[in-house]
Amino acid sequence: MKLKQRVVLLAILLVIFIFTKVFLIDNLDTSAANREDQRAFHRMMASLHVELDPRLDHTLQSPWEIAAQWVVPREVYPEETPELGAVMHAMTTKKIIKADVGYKGTQLKALLILEGGQKVVFKPRRYARDYVVEGEPYAGYDRHNAEVAAFHLDRILGFRRAPLVVGRFVNLRTEIKPVATEQLLGTFMTVGNNTCFYGKCYYCRETEPACADGDIMEGSVTLWLPDVWPLQKHRHPWGRTYREGKLARWEYDESYCDAVKKTSPYDSGPRLLDIIDTAIFDYLIGNADRHHYESFQDDEGASMLILLDNAKSFGNPALDERSILAPLYQCCIIRVSTWNRLNYLKNGVLKSALKTAMSHDPISPVLSDPHLDALDQRLLSILATVKQCTDQFGTDVVLVEDRMTLSHL
Repeated sequence: MKLKQRVVLLAILLVIFIFTKVFLIDNLDTSAANREDQRAFHRMMASLHVELDPRLDHTLQSPWEIAAQWVVPREVYPEETPELGAVMHAMTTKKIIKADVGYKGTQLKALLILEGGQKVVFKPRRYARDYVVEGEPYAGYDRHNAEVAAFHLDRILGFRRAPLVVGRFVNLRTEIKPVATEQLLGTFMTVGNNTCFYGKCYYCRETEPACADGDIMEGSVTLWLPDVWPLQKHRHPWGRTYREGKLARWEYDESYCDAVKKTSPYDSGPRLLDIIDTAIFDYLIGNADRHHYESFQDDEGASMLILLDNAKSFGNPALDERSILAPLYQCCIIRVSTWNRLNYLKNGVLKSALKTAMSHDPISPVLSDPHLDALDQRLLSILATVKQCTDQFGTDVVLVEDRMTLSHL
């Protein structure tokens, strides 16, 4: 065979090899990834219902030690958590040994220390389940039940970036006041036959206390993240101005996402995709109040965006605040794994899954039916938004493969 023919043959073989690599092997890899997404979804669905059972598989460790060991840079708890029920049981039953005013913030909360030294954040009930919060999408008091529902939605979406939350009833007279600091105790009062407190925060007022039913107060407790994982606070690039008549840049600049992509930590790593995931999460729960967010310190953009403070959610089931989705429809990118999970949850699966996941909680029913129905409706809006993006830019541009191996050693 002549040299020229050999060169042509080699060129043809090279083209065939490249074609096989790009169109066959890569498609096989994608198919394998999709199958793993489906398996992960079925595993999640099989473990939705969590019994609050005090028994631990690791009897030499406390529930607090187990939960602390779960935390890694990319998730707060692992996919498989047989001890989850035991940890949540401890959160809702362990003796309160100290109570103080909540850490800095705008909303009423209390910082509790449970037997064994574990810190939790207690948010009191302010509204009945069927109360509708009118006004701006970030209006009203924090909703304790929203924290519970948001945690379980985080499980269902497969993000695993929200600290553990469970409902709890506390006796303010016998459980809180005897161990309360002077600062917290000074905010207690009696209104009618009910024990109340107003705490200390930016919007805390003596005229607007949270009141128990007699002495018994319903609330939520959020597990404090381990001190070995200090948090770093970031301004959300799609945060609101909270000033009437003043728009944030993202509200009028159609090319805003291009500017975000040029700034750290959104110019590389997983952070921008985390922002997209969080926008989807917040849109589903109706949370338009994520003006800041937290990650672990010194992470250089590699750790997750932690889904803290989700209580400004589930206020108005009739309000679908589309602006929450701005990161998604302005950037037009989404993780393949997130896209797959959203599609598995359509046709009423999301509502059913969340209802099942929350059924064990001490304050169940956690959400009213209109809020559960709103989740399914908002999911359709998210899917339609992604469809608009793929129609405009193509699937290869919009669906981004980003799977990170996690370690729980």
